[in-house]
Amino acid sequence: MIDFSFQNPTRIHFGRNALEQLPKEVERYGKRVLLVYGGGSIKRTGVYDAVMQKLGNVNAQVWELAGVQPNPRLSPVREGIEVCRREQIQLVLAVGGGSAIDTAKAIVNGACYEGDVWELYEGKGTNETALPLGVVLTIPAAGSEMSRSSVITREEDLCKRGRNAFTNFPTFSILNPEYSFTLPPYQTACGIVDIMAHMMERYFTMVENVELTDRLIEGALVTVINNAPIVMAKPDDYDARAEITWAGALAHNTLLDTGRVGDWASHKLEHELSALYDIAHGAGLAVMFPAWMKYVLPRGGARKLAQFARRVFAVGEAFATDEEAANEGILRLEAFYRSLGLPTTLGEMGIDGSRIPEMAARAVAMMGGRLGGFVPLDAPMAEEVYRLAL
Repeated sequence: MIDFSFQNPTRIHFGRNALEQLPKEVERYGKRVLLVYGGGSIKRTGVYDAVMQKLGNVNAQVWELAGVQPNPRLSPVREGIEVCRREQIQLVLAVGGGSAIDTAKAIVNGACYEGDVWELYEGKGTNETALPLGVVLTIPAAGSEMSRSSVITREEDLCKRGRNAFTNFPTFSILNPEYSFTLPPYQTACGIVDIMAHMMERYFTMVENVELTDRLIEGALVTVINNAPIVMAKPDDYDARAEITWAGALAHNTLLDTGRVGDWASHKLEHELSALYDIAHGAGLAVMFPAWMKYVLPRGGARKLAQFARRVFAVGEAFATDEEAANEGILRLEAFYRSLGLPTTLGEMGIDGSRIPEMAARAVAMMGGRLGGFVPLDAPMAEEVYRLAL
């Protein structure tokens, strides 16, 4: 286990009555509120009216930034920054999933940065302060409600960049599992894959003697796998939704990073897919993670992949060697994804190999020429992973 520092400042309000805490939070930070959300789903489900009622209870002044898209874009971020500065916004409130939250994170940071906000995502600038950020979560998936991460796409060249910063942590997040009852099955499935991927990126490490965090990740993965078929069959099962909602927050809140260095190659490779083809992030991960596993297995990954297979998917003694157990684990992971109704190959998504060299080059260049911490990949190696995904 390596040295680490851990701090997560996000205050969580969880449960059926969690929204009751919103008025107190608004009074704590300020009543000039920018509300950031996506399409019309929060209005159809009543979440928008519930939030506006709570804001009205404390006479908050509300400005709205609506229409945030999946794979969130840079232009709404710049629009939100302009509103914050012009209207002296005191609190930004994101209502939705990862796209709304990541957009809001970019806004609260950019509003306190003198240069262009994209400089923060390119690593050319830093900021020490940000506006307070609140979250009302409706889609358990990205884990952005309790993380220091944000991902934004620049429209003109479809350049997708992530940024990790302490100022990205939301000030508070409200998690009511009931708000996910009305999610379409496909969106629920993609969220489950995203949650699991955040855990698996951390799980596959070359750092030794990390048994505690290994066991935490394994337990969380098994919890998600056990509850996934329940929510797919019965979307309004509160207890199963609650397990997945809390797992999604813990998966990406940096607790599972402690004492170890993860991989993240699968995420970076998928970012190029969703940037160029505008696919759902979780659907892309269902394709890329098994392909990455197949590539790293004979390149030093067998022991950890076998441990994953045995502890998470209960691969038994019939698969005696690490290689056999690891291969069976990959097959069971793919079967699990398919049970959710997701594809596990690029071909099933209508994506051919014509842009593989471009995607591999972009992904690796973004990380300075080497991608991943488990089995580092250069551009030709990244191309091989993409081809395994075809």
